[in-house]
Amino acid sequence: MEIGAKIKQLRIKAGLTQEQLAGKLGISAQSVSKWETAITMPDVALLPLLAGELGVSIDELFDLTVEQKLHRIERGLDVQSEFSPEVFKEYEEFLLHQLDEYPDRVCILEYLSRLYHFRMEADARRVSKYAREAMLRAPERKCCQWMLQMSEGADVWDWNVANHARVIDFYKEVIANDRGTPKTPLPYMYLIDNLIADHRTAEAAEYFEEYAKLPAARPFMLPVYRAHIALAEYDVLKADAIMAEAEQYFGNDPGFLFEMAQYHARKGDYRTAIVYYEKSWVAEQEKPRYTDALDAICTAYEILGDKQNAIAACERLITALTEEWGYEKDHAPVIEAQKRKQALMAK
Repeated sequence: MEIGAKIKQLRIKAGLTQEQLAGKLGISAQSVSKWETAITMPDVALLPLLAGELGVSIDELFDLTVEQKLHRIERGLDVQSEFSPEVFKEYEEFLLHQLDEYPDRVCILEYLSRLYHFRMEADARRVSKYAREAMLRAPERKCCQWMLQMSEGADVWDWNVANHARVIDFYKEVIANDRGTPKTPLPYMYLIDNLIADHRTAEAAEYFEEYAKLPAARPFMLPVYRAHIALAEYDVLKADAIMAEAEQYFGNDPGFLFEMAQYHARKGDYRTAIVYYEKSWVAEQEKPRYTDALDAICTAYEILGDKQNAIAACERLITALTEEWGYEKDHAPVIEAQKRKQALMAK
């Protein structure tokens, strides 16, 4: 059904005249008439209020299918920085309803996880904003120092807070409960990452041996993990030797080049890391390319105090987001990159 006809049907069902609906929306009756006769469309900003007055969700107003609604949520998560409380509630209620209706329950669980994480990130940005201002005004007070650590994922000195024991145990459970033959490699990778981060290298080596036997294990990741385990054991010479040998075999693989950059960045060798991030960016032939390398180059130059090259990397990031990924200037990833560039220029 056309949107205009749908509005008319719902208006009549709600017992409202065009004038009454217009009054509730703060517009003219002529505007409502134009909607219903398909001369014009309602302004996007009016849709939540319009849907509310007609007693339906925005999706019901447009007669969207479940798949179309999921696509709409997906697009919103990709391009927006925050949802209004009304939109968030609409998406939440729709997804919770689909948990028992949609044939792919895991798909809906993933959407719900992303939706709540999306709101968490928006809230974290607010925490950072107010905590930073408080700290600048009163650096001796502890509360907002802790809030900033929590909101920005900063390192925490207390081992009892900083360790990854709980998530490690969970990934072990995931692997133990995986009844697939062969098992999927992804949980192994995340488990090994967290074990290495906690310097639990004996366990990391044990699970690495299992991971290495999986058919889907990526060949270039085998030396990478061996090197990081050695690095976590403070054997830098051994780790360097493993990566140097691996480069002879995988030196043209963009994935390995990116991991080589990551390796040097974790060692604090940012100039070498930049070289390999650049190589990985150039070597990647399939577009759109993931922008992690450009993001990392910008950060590395910023750490090095090279403002001009950091800004140049940020500009390349913006270009990749708009030209390769098709984001518009008002989309969240581009806005965030522009903010980052402006902050660099203001330094």
